Amino acid sequence: MLSSSTISFLTELKENNNKEWFDLHRKDYEHAKQDYLQFVTSVLNKLKALDPTLENLEPKKCVFRINRDVRFSKNKDPYKTNMGSFYSKGGKAVECAGYYFHLEPGSCFIGGGYWMPQGPALKNIRSEIDYNLEEFSGILQEKSMKKYFGSLSQEARLSRPPQGYEADNPAMEFLKLKSFTVTAPLADDMLTDQNLISVTIDHFRAMKPLIHFLNRSLD
Repeated sequence: MLSSSTISFLTELKENNNKEWFDLHRKDYEHAKQDYLQFVTSVLNKLKALDPTLENLEPKKCVFRINRDVRFSKNKDPYKTNMGSFYSKGGKAVECAGYYFHLEPGSCFIGGGYWMPQGPALKNIRSEIDYNLEEFSGILQEKSMKKYFGSLSQEARLSRPPQGYEADNPAMEFLKLKSFTVTAPLADDMLTDQNLISVTIDHFRAMKPLIHFLNRSLD
């Protein structure tokens, strides 16, 4: 489980997102950072037993920096108000499908998949779904997948069939998607619950077939 002080730090950061405040509370940040890294380490150790493709992944390769890249953003807040970790066979810097944990008081969630693949990756995923529609549909209809996530996110999809596919293609509901992810909200009170890691792993176990299907298309 996570420390309540970590939750408090992120809550206060959202209200004081500036360098002056952050510098005054740097020790609090370092404690929160270490606390989250310990959580990530525990999750990763259990996840490696579930998914051998993560065998060589190191905890620090999973955690995103708290500093925001504001160069091309209208939002100039210097810091993220969340701590995120992405578990994939290549680490957070490699473009592939993986497991994700989002720590943000009031907006926590467990998710995974491949968010907004580009170019050849998107083309390959669509081809894999087209050729193996029955398998893909079966993954999404698994009892545990439905229990934890419901269905694939519909946040980004085409209004028309993608190039190379007919409108009556039986896989069209999936082929129109530009992102292949699942998410499940996580209540704040679960963050400090002793069952947090086991709950996280249960969600990751449910999405594992989806992760492997998507990554198979990239091999």
